[in-house]
Amino acid sequence: MTEPLELAERALGFATGEAQITVVRERSLLSRFAVSRPTQATEVDDTTVSVLRVHDGHTGSAETNDLSDEALRQAAARADAAARAAARAAGEPGDYPGLPEPAPITPGDGFDPRTADLDPVAAGTALRMAFDECARHDLQAFGIWTAGVVDTAVASSTGVRAHEAVTDAYMKVMARDRDGRTGRATEAATSVDALHPLQLAERASAKVTGEDPIELEPGEYPVVLEPDAVGELLEFLGALAFNGLAHAEGRGALSGRLGERVAAAAINLSDSPRFPRTLPRSFDAEGVPKAPLPLIQDGVAHAVVHDTRSAARAGAVSTGHALAPGGAAWGPAPTNLVLIGGGAADEAELMAPIEYGLYVTRLWYVNPVHEKSTLLTGTTRDGTFLIEDGRLGRPVKDVRFTDSILRLLEATDALTSGQRLASEAEFYGRRFASGVVTPALRAQGFRITGQTV
Repeated sequence: MTEPLELAERALGFATGEAQITVVRERSLLSRFAVSRPTQATEVDDTTVSVLRVHDGHTGSAETNDLSDEALRQAAARADAAARAAARAAGEPGDYPGLPEPAPITPGDGFDPRTADLDPVAAGTALRMAFDECARHDLQAFGIWTAGVVDTAVASSTGVRAHEAVTDAYMKVMARDRDGRTGRATEAATSVDALHPLQLAERASAKVTGEDPIELEPGEYPVVLEPDAVGELLEFLGALAFNGLAHAEGRGALSGRLGERVAAAAINLSDSPRFPRTLPRSFDAEGVPKAPLPLIQDGVAHAVVHDTRSAARAGAVSTGHALAPGGAAWGPAPTNLVLIGGGAADEAELMAPIEYGLYVTRLWYVNPVHEKSTLLTGTTRDGTFLIEDGRLGRPVKDVRFTDSILRLLEATDALTSGQRLASEAEFYGRRFASGVVTPALRAQGFRITGQTV
């Protein structure tokens, strides 16, 4: 098998003019399970070569997973033809400022050799442990186990040469009783050894109490959000508030607000690709080095993220957040968000001051309602409870919420000291593992608008 950087160099030799070659090799395993039985096993070993051609400020691209010289030559020709056609159709120069120049890249530490072995025995062992623990509680296990290694190389006509391999592992356990009540727990890391199937099954099972859930009236409630719920909110905040393209065009939630207080003083949020427990990468899709970037400090908005295209529009420089060669059409986004923890020992301490409120495991089916105000709507899922007299109380039927992410962060009054990597591993297309390192938090006035069916 040709090494990715060597393959990228070979493909660049067939390109004309200003061009970037990106080679991505993915090897991965995925095991799905339902009703405490394995239901699907998938193995991927695929290499994709992407050609980006820049012509008069316009870009064209082509891909192939045929690694022969002729296929690479044809991909380069298609990308060139697409860029030239775009320039002709526009009749004027485009807004892409040109490929970035090379810059020093600090190597990451996101590769684990044992995980890269992709041993299917590890998957089988993990599933058996989850099945046995759920069965001990008379529950059935559903979910996935997956691990992968992604080897990426970038070579461009401007002299950029970047290469790294990263690994990731993920497990989700949903415990379900005979009446369809569910609890959920997840874990993600760079190493399979950091997954704990037994503890995941224990955590998921503990959320299925056997009690009939009560209905909660619409209104505003103090809330404790577990890390998975906080992570979902912060992922949306990355797109709605920190997207440099939306910011430059005046559509972003922080447009005109940098330097202002937008959250509680306890909120310190950054994009930190080398922070412990994150899924690190050392460069972006344009080969630009990644570095820590403070976004909100002590509640004050400090920055948004950029790729080369959005930076040119904003009169800034790329922060290393391109999601695709040449920049994604929808703009850049942070992929290593880290929310610093607070002083609470755990979720129990967060609940202690609440007389009557809501405890949320995770959020589901979340969609933006008003991007500029970061207003979302969605539902709770897989473990929603009352908080009564400072303790976890009766289970609650899942509820619909409609609330602003920034308003919730402004209403946050406590966070746990411990953090967890909140991530999802439902990969549609090329595998790109990311997540949010976050504590649990307590906020006031969580806006419940109705019940789910």
